[in-house]
Amino acid sequence: MNMKPYREALALPGLRSLLLVAILARVPLTATGITLTFYVVQDLGRGYGAAGLVGAAITVGAAIGAPLLGRLVDRRGLRPVLVLTVVVEGIFWSTAPMLSYPLLLPAAFVAGLLALPIFSVIRQSIAALVPVEKRRPAYALDSMSVELSFMIGPALATVGVTTISARLTLYLVGAGIVVSGVVLWLLNPPVRSASEATVGPQPRLARRQWLTSRMVAVFVVSAAATLVLGGSDVAIIAALRENGDTAFTGVVLAVWAVASLVGGFAYGAARRSFSPVALIGVLGLLTIPVGLGGSHWWLLALALIPAGVLCAPTLASTSDAVSRLAPATVRGEAMGLHGSAVTLGMAVGAPLSGAIIDASSPLWGFAVIGAIGALVTLAVLPIELRHRRADAAAIITATTDEAAPQPLTHASA
Repeated sequence: MNMKPYREALALPGLRSLLLVAILARVPLTATGITLTFYVVQDLGRGYGAAGLVGAAITVGAAIGAPLLGRLVDRRGLRPVLVLTVVVEGIFWSTAPMLSYPLLLPAAFVAGLLALPIFSVIRQSIAALVPVEKRRPAYALDSMSVELSFMIGPALATVGVTTISARLTLYLVGAGIVVSGVVLWLLNPPVRSASEATVGPQPRLARRQWLTSRMVAVFVVSAAATLVLGGSDVAIIAALRENGDTAFTGVVLAVWAVASLVGGFAYGAARRSFSPVALIGVLGLLTIPVGLGGSHWWLLALALIPAGVLCAPTLASTSDAVSRLAPATVRGEAMGLHGSAVTLGMAVGAPLSGAIIDASSPLWGFAVIGAIGALVTLAVLPIELRHRRADAAAIITATTDEAAPQPLTHASA
């Protein structure tokens, strides 16, 4: 496999340290959901529905806050936003284990609204550190680091809850988030490249100038991708539980995650780029028949591999597309909207798949969410094709203008 794209990307100043901080910072963030769920159920004596409401409060808050914080990064810089969010995170996680359930709900919403913007800031900084032609392997590495974080974070949270307590694990998770924010503040990665940074006041760019139909299509694809992934997660657990193979849940999820890592690595090493519209279409189609392997855990694991290979590449391609389409002055807000789309897709996918499974079976859970992914491709494909034709026409026009003979002037003579 061609390793040159990765070697060239990692040789760029600042990228190695940024990706390392990204992995370490995302681990406690990925542990928050399961830790809060255990705390609400075990310590507060509430049901899983009540725990889901706390998770939903954080999710809705994060979806609203991500673009607002991104816009603040664009205008004020990274460090003021990190100070604000680290303080809020510290207050929430140090007090959450002492709050009653009625107080925990609004506090969770505020914590989500002003959550540490690790995901969007890392992607924005990659665009600042990496030239356009080398961003695909860089975003592939970022997507693989996200996959690793989701493999490590929930597992560590489960160990903490079962061996210590949910209450103490909340403190540990909060400490990890605060430390991550401080480390990112010290690293202070750039949010604009040297060529993009300008001195003095900059004119405000109207949202309609950059929030084009093509950008909206990328956001829709991003939401559809995480909808498929979130829905698949629930359908996997349901299929294993239906057949009494719950003990193999970790093995099946690990196979799925490893397939995603392999796919992300291959995507970054490929010689050409792939459209996120095409990737979500294939991901959706490959997810539809996964439920056919639900009769045995090993069949389900094998059936997940083809779709799993497309997980990391699809998400990496959407980040790359946003970085290319968004002007530098609004890239923080654009990455925030991308983060909101990813969050909303995950938030919708899990309960939607659960409702379908409750009404029918896990097989239909896979089939319906996969079909939604494929239908999104059909919905946004005309926009992609129209812009591709416009790009091709612009290239032809520019080439023709360059090749046309220039009029003879006194200077040229």
